[in-house]
Amino acid sequence: MRVGPSQEEIRRSNLGALLRSVHLHGAMSRADLTTSLGLNRSTIGALTADLAGAGLVSEGVPREQRGRAGRPSLVVRPESEKVYVYAFAVEVDRIVAARVGLGGVLLDRFEAARPRGEHDAATVVAPIADFVRKMQLTSPAGARLIGSGAAVSAMVRRDDGYVRLGPQLGWADQPLGEALGVLVGDGRPVAVRNNADLAALAEHTRGAAAGCDNLVYLYGDAGIGGGIIAAGRPVTGHGGYGGEVGHMVVNPNGKPCSCGSHGCWETEIGEHALLAAAGRNATAGREGILAVVDAASRGDNTAQAAMRQVGDWLGFGVANLVNIFNPEMVIFGGTLREVYLASAAQVRSRLNRNGLPACREHVRLRTPQLGQDAALIGAAELAFEPLFADPLFA
Repeated sequence: MRVGPSQEEIRRSNLGALLRSVHLHGAMSRADLTTSLGLNRSTIGALTADLAGAGLVSEGVPREQRGRAGRPSLVVRPESEKVYVYAFAVEVDRIVAARVGLGGVLLDRFEAARPRGEHDAATVVAPIADFVRKMQLTSPAGARLIGSGAAVSAMVRRDDGYVRLGPQLGWADQPLGEALGVLVGDGRPVAVRNNADLAALAEHTRGAAAGCDNLVYLYGDAGIGGGIIAAGRPVTGHGGYGGEVGHMVVNPNGKPCSCGSHGCWETEIGEHALLAAAGRNATAGREGILAVVDAASRGDNTAQAAMRQVGDWLGFGVANLVNIFNPEMVIFGGTLREVYLASAAQVRSRLNRNGLPACREHVRLRTPQLGQDAALIGAAELAFEPLFADPLFA
């Protein structure tokens, strides 16, 4: 009966941990790696030699130590130009593609507007084929593609990237993962997740919530999505459909929702709710939201009333999530960033009224450090995961 991992399994785990460290933190000395990973110097030396031999990292003398006396600790750097992934984001109003190097370095980025309306997945993502060709041309000879990840504003099946429901995209039962795989053409599946889940992952690893293991990320566009991390692990539920906070019913007698229900949270705080309350139904999208926020800041009474109303409902839902998940931080992304900043007093007031003291007293309300590309960066992190699981054989 087996009682523990084999030496080879321990080695692979240590290789992955070391590679992940330089991926997240950049260049690190062997001495720093020894301390952070809790391994001895000879083990760190052997591991870095293996990773360097595989072309994943390089080692060198620290720049500030060159020419000085003594023997400095070698610095381990990720090979960002030579080892990369593709990352895609399919959102309500845009499609984004990027080539991201090991270490989180953005090497290429392309964006196209996505006209709203009902179009099948293959048609919507067709521009990505041209983006991939351009990224292939800019990749240096001998560079290694690890894999691809994609973020989408929809409920997506974790196993194969099949979109079950994306009402704001006009999608139901669309094979997004398959369509993207055809465009990338490297024979590997494209890992697809909900955009709010991946934005939460990115902010947790590289952004505002770095070092924070309990957080809720709220994303707004035409609808409302949520990414939840508890005890350092994403909460996605069975099949990957968890976190649909926008469809939390907050007003049973409220407006009809695109999902078929009534009174969902997104009907009170989403794009259409704010625009309708401000009397600006004609202009949808991010520009429409910014116009209402700007009008409110300039003293427009109708816009100010709309911001207060939506801000109160935003705080109402946040209080529910704080009571349920007890996060350390709530991050407002997408168009919710602007909504939150313009109605922070209403949000905090409602949270103070409805949130349990033990849950709300420590929670920090923040905006994304990674901006509008948080989900794109999360898609890249997702694509790198197989490499950290088995660096020499991924």
